[in-house]
Amino acid sequence: SKKKKSSRYAKAQATVWLSKKILKMIKNDEFKKGNVINVARIAGIMGAKQTSTLIPLCHNITLDSSEINFRFLEEELQIVSIVQSEEKTGVEMEALTAVTISALTIYDMVKGVDKSVYIKEIFLLQKKGGKTGNYKKINEKKI
Repeated sequence: SKKKKSSRYAKAQATVWLSKKILKMIKNDEFKKGNVINVARIAGIMGAKQTSTLIPLCHNITLDSSEINFRFLEEELQIVSIVQSEEKTGVEMEALTAVTISALTIYDMVKGVDKSVYIKEIFLLQKKGGKTGNYKKINEKKI
């Protein structure tokens, strides 16, 4: 590609529905497999770094930073990833992969107690950089 490297930023969100019982167990670190939030955070960061091996035709890029944040709601857990890079292509897929892998990890860790857990939504909140410019989802809730 003849594109020049530039600053790239993407923020994505996933929402996982969980019963109040499961949310309480997560908050109290009561799962035998380990701390659900810590494991899901590491899994999401690893997922962001492996995006090009998971999604065909996705460019292999170097990430400068990848972070995963969680917000507990009444019967939901929101997951937000922020990914940044200085590259020729955007990092939206890396941010989306990060929240998806985090959400799947949460499901995997709690399914032994409650299989009714489900991933409600996954979407891009914001992106900066690149030839398509900036994007911000309307009605973004702060995490």
